[in-house]
Amino acid sequence: MLEVCLLGCGGMMPLPDRRLTSMLIRQNGNMILVDCGEGTQIGIKLTGWGFKAIDAVCLTHYHADHVAGLPGFLLTLGNSGRTEPLTVFGPPPLEYMLSALTVVAPQLPYDIQMVELPENCESLSTIGAFTVRALPMDHMIPCLAYSFEVKRAGKFDVKRAEKQGIPKEYWSMLQKGNTVEWEGRLLTPEMVVGSTRKGLKVTYCTDSRPKEELIELGRESDLLILEGMYGDESLLDKAIERKHMIFSEAACIAERSNSRELWLTHFSPSLNEPGAFLENAKEIFANTAIGEDIMKKQLNFYQN
Repeated sequence: MLEVCLLGCGGMMPLPDRRLTSMLIRQNGNMILVDCGEGTQIGIKLTGWGFKAIDAVCLTHYHADHVAGLPGFLLTLGNSGRTEPLTVFGPPPLEYMLSALTVVAPQLPYDIQMVELPENCESLSTIGAFTVRALPMDHMIPCLAYSFEVKRAGKFDVKRAEKQGIPKEYWSMLQKGNTVEWEGRLLTPEMVVGSTRKGLKVTYCTDSRPKEELIELGRESDLLILEGMYGDESLLDKAIERKHMIFSEAACIAERSNSRELWLTHFSPSLNEPGAFLENAKEIFANTAIGEDIMKKQLNFYQN
């Protein structure tokens, strides 16, 4: 099972009913925060998921609407009792950005471990149970899109285990991928575990023009979250100039990547009613939804 919550859906500036961009993803109680615009703390509070279990922060880029909430978030995380290190991922110049923002949060009860990801090629990381891929996007400054995948091990074959005389006390260890030595025999997961089953995948991208590489990054996503800065087709030239996407472009990426569901987010403050333009996306990709603050979804593993 995987849980996703859009904490804020706004771009550029917060509005009375729309906080700035951020997203929280949770699996077995462990969480990753993606971006941290103004109002992120309020969104986290409203989820009821707490702060302390956030293992990492993945930053797409360093425009203020994506990072201005970081100092307050880091302080609140410290006040929640956290002492374990927090890992922060992002494109260059990560260290410079964090050193500037933490001037107002100079003493934290935990260490920040910085992982600067390349701005010119794909990168791969592991955060808890998540396999995280980051891919450079086409924006005004270095910017990354992320995919978060929880892989699923093969199904444990009880009959094979019994046929080989493997004691039950070792079944759980083998199912978790461990190798066990028993009575001179080396027991391996391959002896009792089937082939890998389909896991769960969420892909997130804001502030970019469409790219072929983004289609591949989002391939077979269970949930694809893309920016829809503008809904009106007549604003395409403006989107091109400012390196953003319109609804129909995001829908094309969803359709071509064979994703299951699309959420639009990161709306321009001038876009008062995103739902008025939803059909521009749905006529291309039917399973499209307009993102809202504190919009949640639980993704479940397929029965296979």
